[in-house]
This record gives sequence, structure tokens and C-alpha cells, in this order.
Amino acid sequence: MEAMKNIPARGGLDYDETPFLAIWEITQSCDLACKHCRASAQPVPHPDQLTNAEAKVLIDEISDMKIPIFVFTGGDPLKREDIYELVEYAATKNVKVAVTPSATPLLTREAIFKMKAAGVVRLGISLDGSCPEIHDTFRGLPGAYARTIEAIGWAAEAGMPIQVHTTVSRHNAHDLDNLVDLFEKLNIVMWNVFFLVPVGRGQVADLLSGEEFEEVFGKLYELSRRASFQIKTTEAMHYRRYLLQHNLEERKMGGHPGGHPGAGHPGAVAMHTAEAVAHAYEPGAPTVDPLARNVGWATRRVNDGKGFVFISHIGNVYPSGFLPIYAGNIRQQPLREIYREAPIFKALRDTSQLTGKCGVCEFKEICGGSRARTYALTGDPLAAEPCCIYQPRKWVAPGPAQKDEAIVSVE
Repeated sequence: MEAMKNIPARGGLDYDETPFLAIWEITQSCDLACKHCRASAQPVPHPDQLTNAEAKVLIDEISDMKIPIFVFTGGDPLKREDIYELVEYAATKNVKVAVTPSATPLLTREAIFKMKAAGVVRLGISLDGSCPEIHDTFRGLPGAYARTIEAIGWAAEAGMPIQVHTTVSRHNAHDLDNLVDLFEKLNIVMWNVFFLVPVGRGQVADLLSGEEFEEVFGKLYELSRRASFQIKTTEAMHYRRYLLQHNLEERKMGGHPGGHPGAGHPGAVAMHTAEAVAHAYEPGAPTVDPLARNVGWATRRVNDGKGFVFISHIGNVYPSGFLPIYAGNIRQQPLREIYREAPIFKALRDTSQLTGKCGVCEFKEICGGSRARTYALTGDPLAAEPCCIYQPRKWVAPGPAQKDEAIVSVE
């Protein structure tokens, strides 16, 4: 999809220069023991985590780079005593901060109102099941579900927009309809669906297969028709391919929702030319269907290291929190310089370096596959996405004597 290379990222950002999203692991300390925790968080703070003064230098850099979204994550951000001071400082620098606290006794009504008063623009909270049995098992703490529901109510009372995060795995893939029904009652603004990357405590055994990914994509596509909130995915870049295929197919069929053939089976959908995809989703193009608010996320084309940067609790910089390839440390080097010049970041932004199916895929400019999951499962961040079953038009499967990349298995 060469035509997409010349289209600027949504909002005019050049991802070679500036990320769309920066996430700072403000602390790795957390009182939960979630089964899939990327950070393998521990109750006690790391003795070398960034100081208050170093944190303010980082915020200054975020401000200077004009990064649109800055997220305080963890661990549990509320385990850091200066969190309110840092949010207030960010606000003075015109940096918009979202916070993703853990549902522990620290997440009180008072804490939520203090975050709102300090300048937090959005609260991100995790909910991995529509009932306590699913969520509490996932989070490793009885009562976590009830506390999460209570916190969402307090955030609504404080007038703080709520974004819910759900990590999809074998534990809860059957529960998506019930989750959406619950979210409608909770009046959230966005559902961010994380697809498991087996790092930290995440286990390969919990990872969905490529075929199961497509089934979940079909379910999300269906749910996005009736949900009153935005739905986006994290570490499922090929959902963008799914969205584009099916939206263009509906456009071809007259734009009737529900008219797409074979949901969950991309082979049943007619392939459209790269030029058609590029034209339909370039910035400013006419809306092609009611799902534009969800499709809009596809046009951003953010990927690990491409429009995205992660800063750890000790200042290490990575392409994402799920891709632990060290690129530098903000104590020794400016964030701007690391993001723009570090070899791993430059390689991840150069789609010509992708190999296997991803390297020849006509959707690689808007998708590119999860580089984090690819690295976790293959050890090569530029290899083909292991959980994508789509067969590019130019892909020729290896012969019997070679490893068959067209066969997807995570068993």
C-alpha cells in the first residue's frame, strides 16, 4: 500500500518526529497481582524510580514536543505520593494527562476528585469481565470488580470522562457482549480492547489463535454498530485491516450495515485495491459509514515505536510497554532524540524492513502487525505477526522444505 506512505498521520503529526501517544510508567509499585501484568508489578516502589525533579523534566519534554496524549500508568499511579503535584505541573505546561489507576483501596472518591481538580482529563480503568467471577480472578484480588464499578461511578460524579481497558484472552473472550451491555449502563466514552502480549506475567497459553483473533474482530465490529462509545484496540493492529475491508465492502454494497459477508472470515471478503483504501481513509475524506468514529482510529496508524513511546519508572525508553527493546534512558539523553534517532525506533517506522507476510502486505502502512507480540513469540520484532491469518495478494507461502509462515499457531 505504497500510496499510504505519503498521507500524513491524523492531526498532521509526523510520526518520524513526534509520537501521538506517550505513556509514562510513573511507578512500578502496585498492590494487585494481575495474571497478565506487563510489568510484573510489585508492592514496593523501585528505589531508582524517577525523582520528582526528573519527572518534571520529562513533562517539560512532553510539552516541548507537543505530544497530544500523555498517560500516567504503572504499576498503580496512586502509589506515588506526588502524583497530584505532577498532574498540576503538567497542566501548567498545557500537557493533557490521563491516569490509569488500579482498583485498590487507594482509589477512593476523594482521590478521584483530587485527580480531577489537579487537571486529569480522562480516567482509564481496567475491567476484564462483566461479573466478579471473571474480573476478580483476572486481577488476583477479591472485591476488585465491586471497587472498579464504584470508582467508575465516582468518576462520572466528578465529571471525568471514563475509558475502560479490557485485556482479551481465553479467560474472557466469551464475555464481550455482556461487557458492552454493562458499559452502556456505566456511560463510558471509550472501550480500549487490549489483545494479550505474552510478556511479564502474560502467558502464551492464554493467547488467542489467529482464527480466534478474527472471530473477536467480527464481534467487535458487530458491537461497534450499537455501542454509544468509541471502541479501539491495542496490540491488534490488524483489526484496522479488518475494519477497512468490511467498511469498503459495505460501501460497495450500498452502505447497509450488516451486509458484509462472512464476518470473521477475511477470505470471504472481496479484496480492494490499495488505492481505494488510501483514498477512502485519507484525512478529510467523506465519511463512508456510521462506524467512522471507530474507523478513525485506523487512520492514525499508530504502532509500537511509530507514533508511540513508553518511558519506564527508571527512565528507560521503549517502543511500547509490551516491547522491551531498550532504546535509551532520559537521564542520559533527551526523549526527543531517543524517539527520533534510536535504531529500534527507526527500524520499526520503516515498513520496508518488515519480513514475511507483513513485508508484502498491502495493508502494512495502516497495520504493520503487533511488533510487540511478534517479538514475544519469535524474538524478531520485524517478522510476520503470528496471530494474523490474512494472506496478502503478493504473498507466496514457503515450500515444504521451509518454515510455513502462512500457518498460524500459538499452541
